Amino acid sequence: MQAYRLIDIDKLGDVRLSGWYDSAVSSRQRAGPSAAVLGAAAAATLVAAFAAVPARALDHVTFATNWKAEAEHGGFYQALATGIYRRHGLDVTLRMGGPQTNNSQLLAAGQIDFNVGADSFAALNYVRAGVPVVTVAAIFQKDPQVLLAHPGQGNDSFAALKGKPIMLAAAARATFWNFLKIRFGYTDDQIRTYTFNMAPFLADVKAIQEGYLTSEPYTLAKAGVKPVVLLMADHGFDSYSTTLECSRRLAETRPDLVQRFVDASVEGWYSYLYSDPSPANRLIKRDNPEMSDGLIAYGIAALKRHGVVDSGDALTGGIGAMTDARWHSFAATMIRAGLYSPALDLSRAYTLRFVNRRVGMPPKAASASPGASGQPRR
Repeated sequence: MQAYRLIDIDKLGDVRLSGWYDSAVSSRQRAGPSAAVLGAAAAATLVAAFAAVPARALDHVTFATNWKAEAEHGGFYQALATGIYRRHGLDVTLRMGGPQTNNSQLLAAGQIDFNVGADSFAALNYVRAGVPVVTVAAIFQKDPQVLLAHPGQGNDSFAALKGKPIMLAAAARATFWNFLKIRFGYTDDQIRTYTFNMAPFLADVKAIQEGYLTSEPYTLAKAGVKPVVLLMADHGFDSYSTTLECSRRLAETRPDLVQRFVDASVEGWYSYLYSDPSPANRLIKRDNPEMSDGLIAYGIAALKRHGVVDSGDALTGGIGAMTDARWHSFAATMIRAGLYSPALDLSRAYTLRFVNRRVGMPPKAASASPGASGQPRR
C-alpha cells in the first residue's frame, strides 16, 4: 500500500509532494526474519546499522504543465501523488499552466527545469529562434486537436469542410492550420476568430470550430449537441503532443536526472491509464477546482479509446517514444509549407537518448510482437 502526504497548493497553483513514500511491498516481505531468529543482540545491531545510513537526498525539480490541471496531465499528477517521482529520487514541484503563463520563457530563463510542450512545432520554433531547449520525450503519440461540426449538415469529413468558414484561435493559424492547407486545400479566407467561447457554435448549426478531443466534445454534449469530431492525427497530422522539454544544458550535464524524470513520468502515465487514477484525479481537482469528475472521466476514456498516449511507436518503445523518421517527416511537411527554412538543424530540436526504453510497460506488452496496425493496446 502506498502512502503520501501533501502540503497545500499555494496561490500560484504549485503542488508539492513532501513527507514520505512507503513502497508497495507485502507485509511478509517487510517483516523478514523474526527477532527470535536473529536474536535480540543481532536485531539491535541491524536497527542501528539502518539508522546510521543517511536517507538518499532527493533532487528538486520544477515542472510546468501547458494548461490548467486536467486529465491530459493525469500521468504527471499520478507520478506525484503515488510517490513515483520520489522513488526515482526526485522532489517535484508541479506548476500548473494557464492562459496567462509563458512557460517557454521560464524554461529558457532557467526558472523551471522541465516543461510540457504543446506539439512538435514548439521544438522547431526553439531551433529557429536559437533557444537551447530540447524535447526529450513525447507523451502523446497523437495530437488531440480536432475540428468540430454539427451533425446532419454534411460536414462529416475534412474534405467536406474545404471552403467553409472555420473558427480558429490565433495559435492554430501558425500550427495545425498549415497541415490542413497542405493536406486538404484549405485557404486563409476560411478563417474566423475563435475566442474559446462555444456560444457561437451552439447558436449556428452551420458553424465549424477547432477543439480538443478530450474537452470540447464533452462540453458540447452536455449542452445538447453531439458534434462531429474530426481528429487530425488520424488523417496524417504527425505532430507529437504533450512533449517533455528541458534545456540542452540540463540534458547534457545531468543526463541521469533527466532520465529519472522521463522514466518516472512514463511510469505515472501507465499507472494513470491502466490502474487506479483516483490519486491523480484528487490532485487535479485540488489544483483546478473547476475540473469535474465527469470531464476527467471523459478525458481518460478519450485518451484510451483513440490511442492518444499508447499507440504507434509507444506500443514497441513504450510511452514517450519518438523516432527520427517521424520528426523528419513532420519537419519536411512544415518546411514545404514555408514555416521553416530547409537549413533548419533538426538535430537540435530533440534527442532519442531518454526514450524507447520500454520503461513501465506491462511484461506481456513489452515481450509481445508488435503489430502493424498501430492501434492502441486494449
